[in-house]
Amino acid sequence: MKHLSGLDATFLHLETPEMPMHVGSLNVLDLPKGYKGDFYEDAKQFMASRIHLADVFTRKLALMPFDMSNPVWVEDEDIDLDYHVRHITLPKPGTNRQLQQYVARLHSTLIDRSRPMWEFFIIDGLKSGQVALYTKVHHAGIDGQAGVEVGKAIFDLEATGRVVKPPRSRPRNHNYQLGMAELATAALRNTAQQYVKLFKMAPAIARAISGLAKPDEKAAEKATATAPKKFNLFAPRTSLNVSITNQRTFAGRTISLAETKYIAKHFGVSLNDVVMATVAGALRHYLADNNELPAKPLVAGVPVSLREAGDDTANNQASMILVSLATDITDPIQRLKAINASSNSSKSTMNRFKAVILDDFPTFAAPWLVSGIASMVGRSGLVNLLPPAANVAISNVAGAPFPMYFAGALVTCYYPVSIASHGTALNVTVQSYNGRMDYGLIACRRAVPDITEIGDYMLAEHKLLMELTQKHPSAAGVTAPRPAAVAAHAPDVEESAPAAKKPAARKKAAVSAAVKKPAPVKAAAKKAPAKKAAKPAPIKTTAKPATRKAAPAKRASASRAAAA
Repeated sequence: MKHLSGLDATFLHLETPEMPMHVGSLNVLDLPKGYKGDFYEDAKQFMASRIHLADVFTRKLALMPFDMSNPVWVEDEDIDLDYHVRHITLPKPGTNRQLQQYVARLHSTLIDRSRPMWEFFIIDGLKSGQVALYTKVHHAGIDGQAGVEVGKAIFDLEATGRVVKPPRSRPRNHNYQLGMAELATAALRNTAQQYVKLFKMAPAIARAISGLAKPDEKAAEKATATAPKKFNLFAPRTSLNVSITNQRTFAGRTISLAETKYIAKHFGVSLNDVVMATVAGALRHYLADNNELPAKPLVAGVPVSLREAGDDTANNQASMILVSLATDITDPIQRLKAINASSNSSKSTMNRFKAVILDDFPTFAAPWLVSGIASMVGRSGLVNLLPPAANVAISNVAGAPFPMYFAGALVTCYYPVSIASHGTALNVTVQSYNGRMDYGLIACRRAVPDITEIGDYMLAEHKLLMELTQKHPSAAGVTAPRPAAVAAHAPDVEESAPAAKKPAARKKAAVSAAVKKPAPVKAAAKKAPAKKAAKPAPIKTTAKPATRKAAPAKRASASRAAAA
């Protein structure tokens, strides 16, 4: 058996029917040319030969007596692949929006805790002739970076695949669950070890806290210079910060990785800063549509990996920082720089604590206590009254920079599907893959019924930032991405090419880049004509979209009716 760490188990304890705590991904696959087989059966056979390569596929939970301690992972000797790998056919016409809506529905259901906590769905019926792979795995056993490692077990670099050595045969003990006495003894032993570990780390924790109380002068000067001028203890309340239901809505959008890197280098910020600025600009427009944009800046909760280089353990090793999205700033460039300053300040603080942050801690009686509190907070409406710590969750995961294959089919996209939570109804997770930045937007459908509009605004914001790189001086040695390089991985025009500056309020949901072959993006390759004016005109944001006539309640009703 293997004990769950305190952090891993927290994802179990916080889970409620309204707030499933699993993560996943949506991949659209190009079948081999001339393929005539049954891809579902091929995929199931393929998984049967690979599940031993990652622990997450073969282990299940063993609960402790009376839930007095965290459960443990045990090996499952009887894995039912017909349950874990399933087949779905979309109704005609099989559009990409139908696919995304079905994924949202699948993502809203809890995973069976009596089995290994993963499910794969092979989805066909797409009008493009492609098939989709939707995966979900419980967050208790995996974080974003560990998910990349699991991907290495099921994806190949060539369509022909690789030779995988079968697992060694092991004697079966025919135990469905461990005995009560064995589990109780293991719980007491693990709790004692956790307290000993905490006691040993106490001096280091004390030094880190005292370091914050009495920082050195140079660090204080640097923090003062880079810290944002406007940052509040709590984030402003918005329509995104409410108690959620178990209904989900999902949208995927694609932006060129080469263009994103170019924007980051041009303005001297990180790639993650550009991602946050893209989301910030989109949310600024989205909330302004209904006069909901708060005067105070929105705040993003951003996961930070604590994983050491080379560590591919399938568990959670992450913490969270808060970053101002500077949505109170009109100028997109100044907003980007303010996000960079806030991010650097938060990372600096995190780095001082990183070595003493515990991912394993004593959790005696935590399962029933934390679960009860989570259920009470979500259903009592208390979240609707308390000030939120963050308005939106934004995460960026580095993926494979090369094409991959699943069961002989080419993976064309890698959209993450993450977690919406009470108080943070919208989660934006980004995965880089083969020259793309695939954005996965998951949200509570009642809180964010028109999630496709946020996706369209993100594309418009990216286009605006690209245009501004042509009007402002760049850092030394930065060159624009070559048209051929961008075109090679450019998103599909219908969904993922930069949208107009003013997306229509009721514009039909665009089709995903993953379902069609990439088309060149020409906007990034053009150069703006030289200006004669000695002094550049003030930067203006995109035109503010016309205020929609429908009130928020009516807007939600209309969207639900359309979805039905």
